[in-house]
Amino acid sequence: MDSHVHTMSDLFAQLGLPDQPEQIDHFIESEGPLDPNTHVADADLWSESQAAFLKEALQNDSDWAELVDQLNMDLH
Repeated sequence: MDSHVHTMSDLFAQLGLPDQPEQIDHFIESEGPLDPNTHVADADLWSESQAAFLKEALQNDSDWAELVDQLNMDLH
């Protein structure tokens, strides 16, 4: 099985968000920190489809799971 190594820019593009490093940094700074009890996929900042993608990535342990975990940490 061939798995693709995704970047944080790829994740942001997949979510339909600006995906340049400085734009990602701005998003994380402006949207964080999240409440310690709120997982990134449950945060109010996502559309339904974005939240579903994040949850599915983790539930299926997809190629995106590590980046979703990293985003979770970054936003906290």
